[in-house]
Amino acid sequence: MNIGIDTMGGDFAPLEALRGIKKYLSENKDNHTIRLTLFGDVQELNRIITEEAISTDRIQVVPTTQVIDMHEHPTKALKEKPHSSIATGFHYLAKDKTDAFISAGNTGAMLVGALFNLKTIEGILRPVISSIIPKQGGRTGLILDVGLNADCKPEQLNQFATLGAVYARHILEIPDPKVGLVNVGEEEGKGNLLTQGAYPLLKANKAIHFIGNIEGRDTFNDKADVMVCDGFTGNIILKLAESIYDITQKEGLENAYLNRFNFEIYGGTPVLGVEKPVIIGHGISKATAFCNMIYVAEKMLQTGVLQKLKEAVQQR
Repeated sequence: MNIGIDTMGGDFAPLEALRGIKKYLSENKDNHTIRLTLFGDVQELNRIITEEAISTDRIQVVPTTQVIDMHEHPTKALKEKPHSSIATGFHYLAKDKTDAFISAGNTGAMLVGALFNLKTIEGILRPVISSIIPKQGGRTGLILDVGLNADCKPEQLNQFATLGAVYARHILEIPDPKVGLVNVGEEEGKGNLLTQGAYPLLKANKAIHFIGNIEGRDTFNDKADVMVCDGFTGNIILKLAESIYDITQKEGLENAYLNRFNFEIYGGTPVLGVEKPVIIGHGISKATAFCNMIYVAEKMLQTGVLQKLKEAVQQR
């Protein structure tokens, strides 16, 4: 397996990307099944590799000469910067030179790159991005969508539920994940036209364990393992969750549960619905986040979760 990494994306690139790679390699000294392909400024990468004493046995460096900045227009940047680390990374992924691709760079460029360079799994209405949410009692949950689809149709939410349940089962290792529809009340019939239309579809979906509506107060308890919503709502919930850890750090609070809101623990956000693993990291990702993004990509490849997503969608 070969995992491609954009080393130039993110606020602390390329140093923290390479430190994350070093951390991953040191934790997996005896695992030679995973190779890493690094996209970036070859001179800068080689300098850091030497200074950080990073083993190069399982690393290939692919030189790139351009960088897509965080605030550039995604489609325009990909078109005008074909030699950027993101564009080159997707080229390698599309040509089967790598098996997965990771970046903490421009989120829009990563999403556009995934949609235009990779095939969407047959039967997928729209790809979706999900995120891990820490639950009480040491559990973890999944929320989707968290930003790719701000406006949705009921059929899309129903498919998100199927994708989320498969991902939770094979990646989060939850045997029978409970799926809840994020809404303004628990009773059937509550909500706007979207949630009212999605509820009966989810209720009839035999591929999931649907438990009904869940409210905002259920986000962090164990009522639901998979929380389904449109990308507008999901992104607000995700950013709220991220702010909790920031507040604990500013206030000097130490709490085992609140510490789990550190996004670096979970690595990045996978794009579900395209044929190969694409992991999008936070722009402020440091070494721990990059290391854990590699672990996410590795587990997606090892479990064959994308094939399982394809089977689940096509069986319906």
